[in-house]
Amino acid sequence: MAAVIAEEFGLKGPRGWAFRGVTFAAEPGSLIAIEGPSGTGRTCLLLALTGRMRATEGEASVGRFRLPEQLAAVRRISGLGPVPGVTDLDPALTVAEHLRERALLERRFGGPLRGLLRPRAERRQELRLRVDAALTAAGLDLETLPKGRRTSVRDLERLEVLRLSVALALIGRPHVLGVDDTDLKLSDAERAEAWAMLTSLTRSGTTVLAVCSEAPEGAVVVRTGPTEASNGTSASRDGKEAADALAEARRA
Repeated sequence: MAAVIAEEFGLKGPRGWAFRGVTFAAEPGSLIAIEGPSGTGRTCLLLALTGRMRATEGEASVGRFRLPEQLAAVRRISGLGPVPGVTDLDPALTVAEHLRERALLERRFGGPLRGLLRPRAERRQELRLRVDAALTAAGLDLETLPKGRRTSVRDLERLEVLRLSVALALIGRPHVLGVDDTDLKLSDAERAEAWAMLTSLTRSGTTVLAVCSEAPEGAVVVRTGPTEASNGTSASRDGKEAADALAEARRA
């Protein structure tokens, strides 16, 4: 389990400050809501706290690792659910294909080298159990999809895409899970379901970082707001934040 603590945490890029002065402390297994309007550095803060972007001011800790010094270590214990431009699902692939791809990557790169010495059948069985557990935790019942496991991502509803993205991240058993645009394009009922799903993950010890426009009750709220950009306005950063975040995350 991982606590998340930040002290005057900030990131300055070519266009000015993406976010600055972020200070908060959250216990392990907390639901941390990064709340604010679009273009105020929410995605950049999410990526910085999960080791995908390097902060330029202040410091933070995720579990026993320090930021910005130990980016790689934080990446190893954190996972990303949906983050537009970073972890987009392929709309042409089916749910089964996405799960199979993630399972193969996890089997090859996700565990210690000594795990490769175990019998192949044993490793496959363990991974199947992990996939099933991840789907259950994310609340995605494949039997309810239009074509079951063969349903293409393009045919999924917004909430189903969110659940699938979270399930894919959970296969890696992260201590910290990052989710962007949690409540985007969801009805009130769907939004309640999404928050209930993320809250249930915290009960098992996973710390959840969720970007949103409105934080749910009981969450540790971290608010972002306009900061002075290099040209003196914050509006110029709208639409450019995602591009900056994508470049930084890909380098990570």
